[in-house]
Amino acid sequence: MPTSLETKRAYFAKVRRINYAASLRLEGFNVPQGEEEKPVPTREQVLRRYRTDSAR
Repeated sequence: MPTSLETKRAYFAKVRRINYAASLRLEGFNVPQGEEEKPVPTREQVLRRYRTDSAR
């Protein structure tokens, strides 16, 4: 089991993503293997993406 706080946070974030992908598969969604390992974009990256898309 992880010991430091940052290691614990990283571990539980990874487990949360894996569980979410498994939940989507159970509901019938097609989730490619390895998808849960992709890094999640930051809030700023998401906002930047939608702000540039809406400006077009």
